[in-house]
Amino acid sequence: MNSNVTAKNLAEMFYDSAVKYGDLPAFGTRNKEKQFSTISFSELYEEGVALATGLIDLGLMPCEHVAVLSDNRKEWIITNYGILLSGAADVPRGTDVTDGDIRYILPHSDAKMVFVENEATLRKVEKNLEDLPNITHIILMEGNSSKINMADLIAKGKKLRELGDRKVEKRVAAIRPDDLFTIIYTSGTTGEPKGVMLTHSNMISQLRNIPIAIGPKDRFLSLLPVWHSFERVFQMGTIAMGASQYYTNVKNLREDLSIVKPTFMASAPRLWESIYQGMQSKILSGSFIKRMLFEAAYGSALRIQRAIHFLKGNRLDLEGRNWMQSIGLTIFSLFSMIVFILPYLVLDAIVLSKVRQVTGGKLRGSVSGGGSLPFHIDEFFNTIRIPVFEGYGLTETSPGLAFRTPEHLVIGSVGPIFPETEILLKDIETGEVLYPPKKGVKGEVYVRGPQIMKGYYKRPEVTAKVLSNDGWLNTGDLGIMTYNDTLKIVGRTKETIVLLNGENIEPVPIENKLVQSPWIDHVMVVGQDQKFLSALILPSLEKFAEYGSTYEQLSASKAVQEKIAREVKDTIRTENGFKSFEKIVEVRLLPKGFDVGDELSAKLSIKRHVVTAKYQSLIESMYEEKVQTYARG
Repeated sequence: MNSNVTAKNLAEMFYDSAVKYGDLPAFGTRNKEKQFSTISFSELYEEGVALATGLIDLGLMPCEHVAVLSDNRKEWIITNYGILLSGAADVPRGTDVTDGDIRYILPHSDAKMVFVENEATLRKVEKNLEDLPNITHIILMEGNSSKINMADLIAKGKKLRELGDRKVEKRVAAIRPDDLFTIIYTSGTTGEPKGVMLTHSNMISQLRNIPIAIGPKDRFLSLLPVWHSFERVFQMGTIAMGASQYYTNVKNLREDLSIVKPTFMASAPRLWESIYQGMQSKILSGSFIKRMLFEAAYGSALRIQRAIHFLKGNRLDLEGRNWMQSIGLTIFSLFSMIVFILPYLVLDAIVLSKVRQVTGGKLRGSVSGGGSLPFHIDEFFNTIRIPVFEGYGLTETSPGLAFRTPEHLVIGSVGPIFPETEILLKDIETGEVLYPPKKGVKGEVYVRGPQIMKGYYKRPEVTAKVLSNDGWLNTGDLGIMTYNDTLKIVGRTKETIVLLNGENIEPVPIENKLVQSPWIDHVMVVGQDQKFLSALILPSLEKFAEYGSTYEQLSASKAVQEKIAREVKDTIRTENGFKSFEKIVEVRLLPKGFDVGDELSAKLSIKRHVVTAKYQSLIESMYEEKVQTYARG
């Protein structure tokens, strides 16, 4: 546990960091000259206090809510400081927020004010003002408008402070650990996103239990959306530990990696897949000698790293090895160390050290979250000593539940469970608790701890479905506790699909729309940890009677396949209210119908885990065949 974090709430933590780290750089962002300009911890706190004073002067009361529609930039963190120092809670989204999101989230969250990043975002809000009766003030971060300008509000706050205004100090002292600091609305396609209520104590518990050593010499690169819970815990962590954080984007990432030379960064699986593909392309396009050198360097590194992982007890173990297996693997690992250590050291210095420069050359670790990291990519980067520590969590858990560390780097798992956190693995059908004590068995993951959300805002009936009265949260994920005492996530029982880029998608509305077609009987959307969505479909036996009387016959018909593909494409499109990442890229027709008690529950709902297991090879074929075309497209 981290003894650096003693504050009772985040606003107190902001003050503590300003005192401890003063003039050290806190956050950096590119200016108009495209150079990084930084703001120190003390400057950030002063700006935040001034903004909070201005917000209080506008009438913002303790525990009220303020929406923030902005992407990664310095003004975002100043706004975050200002809202929390005023005793209020933020309701954040990015500038890609849709009209529907604005009309639902801002009223539902009871947001009293809204910050907008620029004039384009301002126009989005203004055209929906008739549906936002609760909004009293719109504050513009950058640009010219008749609305309140953020810089002017900060200047006013500073003048009030000079005149002796000390309302902020009183507000901070009154913040209770159970007060909300944010309401994060999960991305969804149901028309009613869920507002996850997270408290000051939720986030403080995350900071208290950060399992890696972070300090003022560390530099973080921020790429993920700053309002996502995964990125926010890193944001708060850098503040608490005195590290600096620099905002980047996909366009500038390669250049910023070389400029900032980060020691840590939060990331999504898609980033590492992109870097991996870029590396592979460069290697394959190189000369024969360069390719052979890399193959030799990687091959020796792989044998050394696998040996080290086994000898340290970090080689994934799902079955529990007997003593004979352990002796055999120990001998093999020691033999590998003796044979490959010299070529490894030489080739690492000549070849792999240059490859590591792609991340700036100083990276101590990157935590990948928001989806499962493919095993081959996971092993590749950790083998060449670009440490990727996969983590696991949900927005509902603030988000951290498990975290891989250098000491427990078990590739293929998400690491040990956080301190102060309890976990149960239950049988999906019976609810019987499997773990503890059983390891190596698959069950639905339930967790309890100080990071668990307060609930979904104004949705008690939805909260009750996932959060028990005694604090156990049903994650909807399937997991295995390994014999290494780390958690491995193997699938989902709930509907939500998380793509490789971190987008959360609810498949049910897509499926409901598709089954409205007379040509489709059943459909199940898939795409967990993939680049895009696909669908398994049972076509209508009645409508396609001329092509066959069984699903097997219809699935073999090219005419039926083409008709269903057109139907899907015409139905799931932006003109019908779907987002670009919700489009179905690949379709497969199933050869057998769904039966109650097998693929269908007694309520006739699809058992996703059963269908996924039964048609795993068919699902994999959609991505194996499409991946190269999709990457080029």
